[in-house]
Amino acid sequence: MEYFPFFMDIEGKKGLVIGGGAVAAHKVEKLLPFAPSLTVVAPVILPELLENPALSCKQRAFREGDLEGNLFVIAASDDAETNTHAATLCKQKNILVNVADDKEACGFLFPALVKEGKLTIGISTQGASPQAASDLRSKIAREIPCRMEEILDYLARLRGDAKEQIPDGDRRSAFLKEAASLCMKKNRPLSEDEEKNLLEEKDRKGSVTLVGAGCGTFDLITVRGLNAVHYAQTLVYDDLLDERLMEHATESCEKIYVGKRSGKHSMSQEQIHALLIEKARQGKRVVRLKGGDPFVFGRGGEEMEALKAEGIDVEEIPGITSAIAVPAAAGIPVTHRGLSRSFHVITGHTADGEASLLRDLRLFAGFQGTLVFLMAFRHLEEIAQGLIQYGKNPKTPAAVIQGDFDGSQKTVRGNLADIVEKVKTAKLETPAVIVVGETAELNLT
Repeated sequence: MEYFPFFMDIEGKKGLVIGGGAVAAHKVEKLLPFAPSLTVVAPVILPELLENPALSCKQRAFREGDLEGNLFVIAASDDAETNTHAATLCKQKNILVNVADDKEACGFLFPALVKEGKLTIGISTQGASPQAASDLRSKIAREIPCRMEEILDYLARLRGDAKEQIPDGDRRSAFLKEAASLCMKKNRPLSEDEEKNLLEEKDRKGSVTLVGAGCGTFDLITVRGLNAVHYAQTLVYDDLLDERLMEHATESCEKIYVGKRSGKHSMSQEQIHALLIEKARQGKRVVRLKGGDPFVFGRGGEEMEALKAEGIDVEEIPGITSAIAVPAAAGIPVTHRGLSRSFHVITGHTADGEASLLRDLRLFAGFQGTLVFLMAFRHLEEIAQGLIQYGKNPKTPAAVIQGDFDGSQKTVRGNLADIVEKVKTAKLETPAVIVVGETAELNLT
């Protein structure tokens, strides 16, 4: 059963609470800030309920006639039979009912609530775990600006002023969104000068931020990167990203998938450049979300050069590269005292094709530190054979790690002589990272 989270006006509306104990008192406490007309019916009623002037209390057993005229009913007595009977009657009469500790009998559920003046947030797990909802409520409450009520009062007034001062609907909508975003960033209403400056920006200058999403689960992105996603007006994103990151963008954010992935490009790099330029020239705050780090084989440098050439403001927010994160998830440090004083990150996907990678294996074989190969899974056999051919000991430890967005990974360890067969047996797939060197033998998880 699915429950839609309606926000209803219950001020002055009649509601009945069946029960007068601690559970009923808890339900009443949640409802009273919304000013309904509540009646409590039970043979025994707690003093805190009896003495509350906002309640009408009847110290007696529940009767069917008590249901008449009520918008909703809370069945929270200590007697399960009474609660079930009341729920059955409510369903017959099409009255919304909530039954304590009986999800299946409920017509609506009580959410875990966060309320700060005009701001109300309801969290529900559809009865699966009220405690999980409560924990989330606490986390959300900590994120709410301390001047939230003041901010909302200001934005409500600003909405009325904007209708008079900005006739164009699209322009007005953009202004109000920008004002709200700035208020949340600054944790206060805007000053008169800030509001005036925002209002006078008729031709707002757009910008682009290249954001590294990190590698693996969505929570490996930096705080700064996540903030950029949240305030983006247009989000241009790649493949190989945890889709939960999309949930941190606003509902009004324009999301454009460009599908950049080795061998499966849905949009060419030149088309991506043109798209970023176009959106920035429309005055949009554009975020280009890229897996790992934009400047580690992510072509972020090319995008930045193209944008700067057009006079568009652009910045880069680093991300955790897969060259470090994927081995680390498998317990493999890319450097380790006594084993590796350096590491080298090598791409298997180059502008001039695989010939460049294979040609350079002679050079790579001479490196003393850890070798990390990205986007090179289909070249694993050539890499292993080439490194041996150019002098690497066949017993040099090697590992191949396949990672996923849930934080899980599948790791195959071996050496240059046997890693290919071990990977085939394990049926590893892309995306995967290849690690060669003494640290590949470690398992620090």
